[in-house]
Amino acid sequence: MGVVVDQFSAHRDHLFGVAYRMLGSRADAEDVVQDAWLRYAGADTSGVTDLRAWLTTVTGRLCLDQLRAAKVRREAYVGPWLPEPLVERLPDPSQVDPGERVSFRDSVSMALLLVLDSLTPEQRVAFVLHDVFAVPFAEVAATLGTTPENARQLASRARRAVTDGERRHTTDRALQASVLTAFTAAAAGGDIEALLKLLAPDVVAFGDGGGVVSAARRPILGASDVARFVLGLYRRTADVSIEVALVNGDLGLVVHFDGAAAVAGFGISPSGLITGLYNQLNPAKLSLDEI
Repeated sequence: MGVVVDQFSAHRDHLFGVAYRMLGSRADAEDVVQDAWLRYAGADTSGVTDLRAWLTTVTGRLCLDQLRAAKVRREAYVGPWLPEPLVERLPDPSQVDPGERVSFRDSVSMALLLVLDSLTPEQRVAFVLHDVFAVPFAEVAATLGTTPENARQLASRARRAVTDGERRHTTDRALQASVLTAFTAAAAGGDIEALLKLLAPDVVAFGDGGGVVSAARRPILGASDVARFVLGLYRRTADVSIEVALVNGDLGLVVHFDGAAAVAGFGISPSGLITGLYNQLNPAKLSLDEI
């Protein structure tokens, strides 16, 4: 049994990455990985030549079931839905590598996950498996229970949607750090003119309170409205503490205020303008022991 555990453990991080990109929820991704382990532990895999591929297929099928069920649950969700953020603390936020970039293939950005959430379950599975993890279409087809040609078409449609709708720009960490420093200074100082200079004209702000914490029920569009919204948040809260952290691979903010917490992710263009602001306030999607 120890060998079986070791063999599965070698692929656990990969399987979590697959599941998280498909589901946008760390808790659901962890549940899927656990289910994949149970399937593996109870299966005869003596004839399996590529365990990683076999486990990826199993994980993809489990995620497909989850995505189909989630469509019903989302209809009853209160306000905008945002992914459950992956937060990593920085040992020294002031020390960022100017050359460090987050590649699209390795990215789990909020902006990308929001676009993926607009796809059909089949399109999302096909795109994540093929375009993100380079799984051959024959294996994608086996996961979806379809033909390789149909799997190719599903991935192609998803790819077009991602190209047309994704607001995220790959920006180096040094620029991200500079923008976030200016953003927090402008917001804390109530300087709307400085804030407007940092926001793209078509910036969008999302807030996910899940009906538990007060948050805007609809996305806020445009630099002027987003700027006033951000300043309003700062005026209404007391004892705000802000920490720069990695949020889904990019620099973001962990905010503690009035006994509550929020995680803010950002989309930042190469020119240094904020194109998206993603505020996760739903306690069910925040692990406070980690932030």
